Amino acid sequence: MAKKSKIGFNKLAKKVANEYIKKGYPKEEAEAIRKKYGIKDDEKMLLFVGRLTWVKGIKNLVLAMPSVVKEHPEAKLVILGIGEQQKELQETVQKLGLEKNVMFRFDFVGERERILHYAASDLCIFPSVYEPFGIVSLEAMAMEKPVVVGAVGVVGFKEQVINKGKDKCGTHVNGNSPESIAKGINEILKDPEKMKRMGKMGRKRVLKEFTWRVVSQKTLSIYQDVIEKAQPKTEGVPPPTA
Repeated sequence: MAKKSKIGFNKLAKKVANEYIKKGYPKEEAEAIRKKYGIKDDEKMLLFVGRLTWVKGIKNLVLAMPSVVKEHPEAKLVILGIGEQQKELQETVQKLGLEKNVMFRFDFVGERERILHYAASDLCIFPSVYEPFGIVSLEAMAMEKPVVVGAVGVVGFKEQVINKGKDKCGTHVNGNSPESIAKGINEILKDPEKMKRMGKMGRKRVLKEFTWRVVSQKTLSIYQDVIEKAQPKTEGVPPPTA
């Protein structure tokens, strides 16, 4: 396991155990986040958190929004982050006439406020085209939110997020394709009850597979396997003579 991944797992485990507990945040604080962006109770808050750079697939997410809004006019996308694509994204939103459905906050917020954004959201979207290990999807899942994630190419999200079956907690999309992203979002938004189930399954998966205790056990097992394979085989070899 790469050093970066181990640090990521360790950091996430602490968050799951201490901060990423949905009931630990007053409902009124999450509601205040929605009001800040002008999102009403009967509207759906979509959330992207991350660097605003091409590998995160954020421009393709914006390009997917016309198709999303066509089917779900109540969808409101909040983009939280900073990066070199800020101006380009703003211009794209203006060209597409999405000012009422896409809101930006170009900022690097603290841990608590980021968690409150997850708590306030209905669906989290991370359509990366390159992401060896992504913490954001696990953060969202820990907060019982369904996720739409990029899963084509070198993207760790596809191992984190179960895409089908009774344990489904999100949808895999091609982060290079606005059409694929829109389809994934629309699929989830059309069934509110399914969204809730997926959120619960996501948190269950994080607690089962991605806490530090579980990861350390898996890491130890890998080390033991490597050691056993590295040891020379002595079966049938006579002991050394004096």
